[in-house]
Amino acid sequence: MDRVKIPNQATYSPLALTDVIMLAPLASRVLLGATVPGRIVQALALGAYAGSALSDWLSRRDARPIDVGEVFGQDLSDLEPMTDEDRQAEVEELVQKLNDNYEPMNMSRQELAVLANERLTDYIASITGQRVETSAEVRSFAISKLVFPFSLGACDILSGDVTIFRDCGVFEPHIIAHEFCHRKGYYKELQAQALAYLALSTAEENILVQAAHSERVHRNLRVLAEGDLDRYHEMVDESGLREELARDFHEIRPKPSMYERGVWTIMKPLMEERMKMTGQNGLSDYDAGFTDFIHSQG
Repeated sequence: MDRVKIPNQATYSPLALTDVIMLAPLASRVLLGATVPGRIVQALALGAYAGSALSDWLSRRDARPIDVGEVFGQDLSDLEPMTDEDRQAEVEELVQKLNDNYEPMNMSRQELAVLANERLTDYIASITGQRVETSAEVRSFAISKLVFPFSLGACDILSGDVTIFRDCGVFEPHIIAHEFCHRKGYYKELQAQALAYLALSTAEENILVQAAHSERVHRNLRVLAEGDLDRYHEMVDESGLREELARDFHEIRPKPSMYERGVWTIMKPLMEERMKMTGQNGLSDYDAGFTDFIHSQG
């Protein structure tokens, strides 16, 4: 099978290079009383970052991307909305599967990342006939957390750096796979949501299937709750999820802090506009768009 290797060199750095670029002069000033050493480190980090981004871009040109709309027969910008009845029926069916097949999360984040990355690579290759191989490295901290405190994870599309901001329980493999889709060149959120789900839900490993089904239930509940956080938590309690799963469903949507609410107020319209400017439907792609698309696939 044809193979494309995207180096993702920046992902192997001990610290996110973007963090080093931003913080090196300040750290140098605080620790050494001078900014020159920090400026030197900053310049080196910037060079490494740019070199890694260029190398990845050159390699990615040889990759054959999936045209999600063409392959799956759906215009992602014009999906037929599910009815509330269909959503509720889907939730009930998947909750039963999750309860019957529950598996505790006993793997480390890095082990999950390797597993999810391999499955995603295999799934994409089954469609394109080409293995697009990328790094399986995942960070647990980056300064981007301060900019997106409400997010579960993030991917720097230039360097391929992926950060998972907090423990996500049963959802973690899907969140990792979603960010790895960005790393492989699928930058639209609905594409990443859908490909991650389709790859994991058809995996042999139950822990991956469980993550995909959990994400689908989670997003359906958010749509049914119409964005009301209290109603979402009530619906989790009413869903019949076993205790271990219900705990993760509650923890994935905690009550936001004052800081998070303030940042969200500023960032939400900017993110909405950015998504629409790049041919996406907006933030609804994470929830309604994703579940509408998967439902259309039967």
